[in-house]
Amino acid sequence: MLKKVIVITVLVILAIGSLGWMNRIDLMLAMVKFKSDREYVVQPNRDIAWERGPGEAVAGEGNRPPNIILILADDLGYNDISTFGGGVAGGRVQTPNIDQLAAQGAVFSQSYAGNATCAPSRAMIMTGRYPTRTGFEFTPTPSGMGPMVSLVGNSLDNGLPPGRFNEAGAAEAPSYEQQGLPGSEVTVAEILRDRGYHTAHIGKWHLGRGEGFAPNDQGFDESLLMASGLYLPEDDPNVVNAKLEFDPIDQFLWARLNYAASFNNRGDERFEPGGYLTDYWTDESIEVIKANRNRPFFLYLAHWGTHTPLQATRQDYEAVGDIKPHRLRVYAAMIRALDRSVGRIMETLEKEGLADNTIVMFSSDNGGPGYIGLPGVNAPYRGWKLTNFEGGLRVPLFVKWPARIAPGTTVETPVAHIDLMPTMAAAAQADMPQGVAIDGLDILPLATGEGAGAWDRETLFWQSGYYRVVRHGDWKLQVSERPDKAWLYDLAEDPTERNNLATSRPDKLNELKALLDAHRASGRKPLYPYVAELPVAIDKTLVERFESGDEYIYWPN
Repeated sequence: MLKKVIVITVLVILAIGSLGWMNRIDLMLAMVKFKSDREYVVQPNRDIAWERGPGEAVAGEGNRPPNIILILADDLGYNDISTFGGGVAGGRVQTPNIDQLAAQGAVFSQSYAGNATCAPSRAMIMTGRYPTRTGFEFTPTPSGMGPMVSLVGNSLDNGLPPGRFNEAGAAEAPSYEQQGLPGSEVTVAEILRDRGYHTAHIGKWHLGRGEGFAPNDQGFDESLLMASGLYLPEDDPNVVNAKLEFDPIDQFLWARLNYAASFNNRGDERFEPGGYLTDYWTDESIEVIKANRNRPFFLYLAHWGTHTPLQATRQDYEAVGDIKPHRLRVYAAMIRALDRSVGRIMETLEKEGLADNTIVMFSSDNGGPGYIGLPGVNAPYRGWKLTNFEGGLRVPLFVKWPARIAPGTTVETPVAHIDLMPTMAAAAQADMPQGVAIDGLDILPLATGEGAGAWDRETLFWQSGYYRVVRHGDWKLQVSERPDKAWLYDLAEDPTERNNLATSRPDKLNELKALLDAHRASGRKPLYPYVAELPVAIDKTLVERFESGDEYIYWPN
């Protein structure tokens, strides 16, 4: 009902031609904030009573399967970490803890997100399956976000083509809470739970919140959920905010979000987190590790950092130094907090005597976005989140497992998020679901060198509506309908996608188009339609003016 009220009200506002752009936008934002403030009552912070495992190690401890910790960052740029020689603000802000994790295990140098937006990537991590099998193809967006982002975007004088709001699709789509990964899908949490693991989720989910979709319904024994997305209250004395007046997504988030968490599928019982969100998720992850030190556990730590809204603690903001512009300094401070989280998790494993028999994986759900107005976050690659250029899809993937993976290992074989579920299942020696087609492969042979010669995959696919991509060997093809264009690259010779060969290599173009068409024809329709089409400049951030001749894509979501 709330969704219908918001959509109807937005359409009424759009129809009021006598109002100016800014009046309409201000009214829409005020309406979104009004609804958000009254949607839930947020209670004071409360202690989490995590389940506790045995007080001491059980018999047969030597045969215990490895603990598994998956740390997933949100919108982390490939160049935001110093592992690859970069780092924020030209390398002024390093990520020593993430770098150490990478150095102590395997670095997958050609690792890909499942999608250039967050939710489909997360679904592929959980299931090992493409959206053409699950139908989970688009990122769920809160009611009213599609029309408002389109309106605000079209009001900006930045030269971009207009955004499009799919009114018919929005009317057809289920509510935000019901836009989720179907309960019929088998997740890695279910597989590991059946193997005897205690399974815990902390942080972002974005795979549905209604009955049957929440983490507790999808295999997690416990879930501390990010119920909303402020890192701290906007007026907290310890927070430094950076609002992006040029970004319609940011404007919506500031109006829509509050500071709230929930526990074990009690979405209507929201409470304030216990501190800055990145640190709070880490505090509680440490409690989970300690509570389960004497039994196998799977911890999925899904950070919100470094997604907008840009908020940092004052301490981190001061620590990174006088970086300009202000939004870059806040962003750098957020990276510092994320790196600190990884260090604290690794330190806890050492103190608890669990480091040798724990697999730690680190990745990001997609590349860094151009709408934050910070060039270079995905360097040296082109593109951003919301594009299928390498900048939107290339993500770090580091895997540490001292018992099996030698420090300093580098794997150059392309891998993707669909590979994480079968990898974790293989490490746990868990049974794969029967009668379920799994698209991912176990990457442990690549990391350990044991059986790596049997690796035989050549092809990876990505799809978001009419914008589709295939990588076959070293060749990569992107096709879109808006604009009607193809981009073909030989990544072995041109990893940063500068020389489009779509015209000069019709043989490769046709070969890869056939693969794309067969992949789409073999799949199912999306669970729900996209509601907006956002124009994205490929080579410029949103703060830069789009000029005639600049390349762009539309991202349907």
